[in-house]
Amino acid sequence: MKRTYIKFRCSIYEKKLLMKRAERAGLSLSEYCRSSAFGNAVIERLTDEQSEHYKMLVKYKGNFTRIGNMFKKHNPRLASEVEQLAEEIRTHLYNFKKTK
Repeated sequence: MKRTYIKFRCSIYEKKLLMKRAERAGLSLSEYCRSSAFGNAVIERLTDEQSEHYKMLVKYKGNFTRIGNMFKKHNPRLASEVEQLAEEIRTHLYNFKKTK
């Protein structure tokens, strides 16, 4: 039960920025400020479009991995290039997950 108020001054721009970040994280402004003040990582939620792109990249990574496995015996050079592409996609997925 939260009963005590804390006030702090900020510019109109800062308030709008805080409100926008809180909205993106799916939190109220006070929850966002509290989490930030205590040093908790505030993670923004993915938009529907970002979520679809993430799912698509996961699918592509799996497909390229399968293609690389299919060509391992017949064309090792092509297989290594495809595996490298799958690894690059995996790296992007990791960075995507880490930033959001």
